[in-house]
Amino acid sequence: MGNDIVTHTAPTSSLDLAAEFLDHRTPVDRLRGILHRYPAISPAVVLVVAVIVFGAINPRFFAAANLSLVLDQVSVVGTVAIAQTLIILTAGIDLSVGALMIGTSMVMAQTAANNGLPAPVALLAGLLAALAAGALNGLLVTRVKLPPFIATLGTFNVFIALTLLYSGGQTIRKSDMPELLTWTATSLPLGDVRLTVGVLIMLALYALVAYILGRTAWGRHVYAVGDDEDAARLAGISTKKVLFSVYIAAGAILAVAAWIQIGRSGAASPNAGADLNLDSITAVVIGGTSLFGGRGIIWGTLLGAVIVGVFRNGLFLAGVDGLYQTLAIGILVIVAVAIDQWIRKVRK
Repeated sequence: MGNDIVTHTAPTSSLDLAAEFLDHRTPVDRLRGILHRYPAISPAVVLVVAVIVFGAINPRFFAAANLSLVLDQVSVVGTVAIAQTLIILTAGIDLSVGALMIGTSMVMAQTAANNGLPAPVALLAGLLAALAAGALNGLLVTRVKLPPFIATLGTFNVFIALTLLYSGGQTIRKSDMPELLTWTATSLPLGDVRLTVGVLIMLALYALVAYILGRTAWGRHVYAVGDDEDAARLAGISTKKVLFSVYIAAGAILAVAAWIQIGRSGAASPNAGADLNLDSITAVVIGGTSLFGGRGIIWGTLLGAVIVGVFRNGLFLAGVDGLYQTLAIGILVIVAVAIDQWIRKVRK
């Protein structure tokens, strides 16, 4: 037809060659682009190097019993870090995760030991308490419109006070609790390595959250809100609902962490978990999730948690004083944030 418009497009291979020819980026820019697209690469490299170095310093590092210990130590922080990752992906931060988790563990233990209720009821009571605490954080951020840092700093103190008041400052021993509450400490052999039920639950949670973030609309909305909340709102996403649901989800995950904590420590103490807030943030940051939101993957957080565990264990086996172990972790955090800032300047 005379009015038909004929368009000609270059073959894909020609376009690719042209793009490659016109790509004036330096090797450093290309590296930065790769790290931007695949945020788990950095922590994976750090983990491999750390394992090789610590194994060379002390061969006991590779002993099955020691590797089992590292994984067991990571189980609580790794689970708490899942909740922290969800918050940080939305460009927030939660300073109350440790206090919320410990409070939840006390509700579980008190319900079973002092109130004499069945263990499933105790676990349900802890879950409801954690969901209520998560909802409070979510309401403060979405309705009262407090910055997440301020909101969770406030609830951190509230949760600590309520936990001490509720428990009377008393620790509940394993012998006073039903077996189900400490079941997460059950050890299962995997070759020479022994994995606890708590570690397996943690890994299952990572797989579940990875699927949700990568394969569902809710997961895409979480990334969108963290990347640019105003743009997400203009795109039709209910940003307040997404943020509120993230804090609710974090509460549910922290309830699971509380269950794992009871099993791992063999008790429920209102004074436990003092370092969980910072350790969880450390795991998330080292794992490649941006503190500015919108970038990162959940598996990177797992790598970050394992890196923290490997560094603490490896430095201990190397005879390094605990003070310098903390120093090393602090340096890791600073380097990780600096790398994140550098990666964010990628030229697309």
